Amino acid sequence: MNFAMWKKALNVIPEVSKDEWDRLDVISKWLISTRAAVLIMTFISAALAGLFAWRDGAFSFVPWLALVFGLIMAHAANNIFNDYTDFVRGVDKDNYYRTMYGAQPVASGLMTKRQHLTYFVVTGFLALLAGLYLVWQTEFNTTTWILLGLGSFFVLFYTWPLKGLALGEVAVLLVWGPLMIGGGYFVLTEAWSWEVVIASLPYVLGVTTVIFGKHIDKIQVDKAKNIFTLPVVIGEKAARYAVIAMMVLPYLFTGYLIATKFFTPLMLIVLFAIPALRQSVPPLTQPKPDTRPEGFPDGQGGWPLYFAPIAFRNNRSFGSLFMLGLLLDVALRLIPFTQNFWR
Repeated sequence: MNFAMWKKALNVIPEVSKDEWDRLDVISKWLISTRAAVLIMTFISAALAGLFAWRDGAFSFVPWLALVFGLIMAHAANNIFNDYTDFVRGVDKDNYYRTMYGAQPVASGLMTKRQHLTYFVVTGFLALLAGLYLVWQTEFNTTTWILLGLGSFFVLFYTWPLKGLALGEVAVLLVWGPLMIGGGYFVLTEAWSWEVVIASLPYVLGVTTVIFGKHIDKIQVDKAKNIFTLPVVIGEKAARYAVIAMMVLPYLFTGYLIATKFFTPLMLIVLFAIPALRQSVPPLTQPKPDTRPEGFPDGQGGWPLYFAPIAFRNNRSFGSLFMLGLLLDVALRLIPFTQNFWR
């Protein structure tokens, strides 16, 4: 077992040669194939769903663990299937952009299409098992079935046709917020809450900036291949300023939720993420440079990606503080003499 590679794959998208690949254990191969470094965003969504359920006195560890496992497996399966779909459609041919910033196992010749599909089927099956457990746990509730169906739809059809119809970014906004956090809250509490859906927006907007940033980074090659992501449709400049807006809005939403007493003032801890925001905004006001700026990381989560790593670092800073703030918020509400004041 290559624990060093496990750690590396959980932090970046590693580049490996065929010889290196053949020597790796199956877990390392799975982590690289699923681009495991980005799965942390899904874990945070599942964690937030659990925290919202906990604050309402409806948290149960085993269903939450199934939720975490199922969502991470679904995201991983989606990443594997995205690579397979783009490969068989010919998108990854001719040194396509995605093959430049990390291993794409099937496009890079590290595994066969059959092996790649096997990874997808096994991972997707594990996600489905977790989903079916939650359906059973909620006594076959119709809403849970709908949530499972929607999750399956986005896993299978995100890359094609949604991404090419300028709906990929919208899908990310819906999935990581209302579906993962709002839906996760539902399967834990068996109650739908629009307040929780609104409270998911500060985090999910940050997640959406990452996919927006990646699509801005490859806007020219996507245009050439007739892949109409939202940045392709609205143009690079509008897309860059949309990312800036989605970086600022989480602070405004958090302030609103504090003002309405949905959150306690402890959530102001997210203000400690402002330095990351200040670092992120200036580059987004200018087009992507033609060459790697001095000091900007190269490869494995860096150049030739530019806006995506900037958005990822900003989201990681805000998202981790948002989750910490909610944990403290929940703990404060559980103190008996504060309950009447905050509810």
